[in-house]
Amino acid sequence: MSRIVVVGGGLGGVAAAARLAKQRHEVTLLEARRELGGAIGTVAQDGFAWPAGPTTTMLPAALRDLFRKSGRPLERELGADLSPVETIREHRFADRTSVRLPGGSRGAQAAALEELGPGLGEAWVSHVDTYAPVWDVLRRHYVENPWDAADPPTDLRRLFAARQTLAKRLRRDFRDDRLAMIAGYLPTAEGHDLRNVPAWAGLGTYLEQCFGVWQVPGGMARLAEVLTNRLATRRVTVLAGVLGRDLVIRDGAVAAVQTDEGAIEADAVVVAVDPRRLPALARHVERTMPAIPPVVTRLGLTDEAPALEHDVVLHGDAMITVRPDGTAPSGHRAWTLLGRGKLSEDMVAVLARSGLDVRDQVVTRVDQSPRELVEEWHGSPYGVLWQGRGTPRHRLGPTTPVPGVYAAGAHATPGAGVPFVVQSGALVAAAIGPAS
Repeated sequence: MSRIVVVGGGLGGVAAAARLAKQRHEVTLLEARRELGGAIGTVAQDGFAWPAGPTTTMLPAALRDLFRKSGRPLERELGADLSPVETIREHRFADRTSVRLPGGSRGAQAAALEELGPGLGEAWVSHVDTYAPVWDVLRRHYVENPWDAADPPTDLRRLFAARQTLAKRLRRDFRDDRLAMIAGYLPTAEGHDLRNVPAWAGLGTYLEQCFGVWQVPGGMARLAEVLTNRLATRRVTVLAGVLGRDLVIRDGAVAAVQTDEGAIEADAVVVAVDPRRLPALARHVERTMPAIPPVVTRLGLTDEAPALEHDVVLHGDAMITVRPDGTAPSGHRAWTLLGRGKLSEDMVAVLARSGLDVRDQVVTRVDQSPRELVEEWHGSPYGVLWQGRGTPRHRLGPTTPVPGVYAAGAHATPGAGVPFVVQSGALVAAAIGPAS
């Protein structure tokens, strides 16, 4: 049995710990905060509660596989299976046009976009279709199996070497700027400049179309709860409120994790936080930067506010996503506003000009700047900023240049979404292997 220390109790760290414990390793997990789950937790105030981070997931197989490979199936733990989201989100544009984008259906998306304008449905599906071979390569060589940055498979090496950016791809494929805004939404929402994002990294549109978008019964906070219970079942030692300060290296390999309470000896360490936070790893990621979180405003509203049934994206100089999925006292609603771009004024005022005037319905609000979010989470849950086609080679994960050190979480994945973060734990478990 090997002693493994996991640094970071967000979704990636918990996923790695659960799998490694099932493989009969002795696992200790360090989390600086008092609760596990990181960005899949909640924010609460005045009887309202809002999801701290993501509210849905693509690729539900990733979550199901995590639970199946570490214990009981997901639906047994949650009391119900994941449920599909019929409308992923509504995109509203400055010219007052809008479209509701369905998930999990090529035909339904084509029909929805065709209502936006003649020929737009065909242009949309033609664009999305180009990602089918991209996903095949990534799935086989990057998402489902550990990869070696020094010697990647030929198909993966060719994909990563492609020079076209997503901004150029969207200009080539779409004459209508509205389609480009929809296709570029996911990386833009994660804080990336499309001019620095490789064209292949826009495949989120393909994943949404083919696999749909899914909700966790009880919300993401419920997922954090059952995963915490899973760690207890697997006898993972959880040290909450303990910050991993650095790695202790002896004879060229990791030997322990340094904390304020002393060093915790380890045969291997899984780093599921921003590696810049650990001096022993910082020099290995000098060519990367974190993707900065958005400006966030959480609103508690009276029920006179519109009853939104799905996310609404307001496109303009600033892009604001409205998520109506918080919980509220009777007679009230809870929204989360996520802002990107040129935010020169309060987001509630921007909403009012866009036809969602809730200024008189606000009874409480929680405002959080990107810096405050990074400080609260001890890093960015949005992972590594795209800085061109070399970014995958410059970030760590699942292995690192330091013997015995592995990387999981948003900073070690090809995307910051739930399935990729969950899958990072699977890649680390595969790289380490079962206990001997």
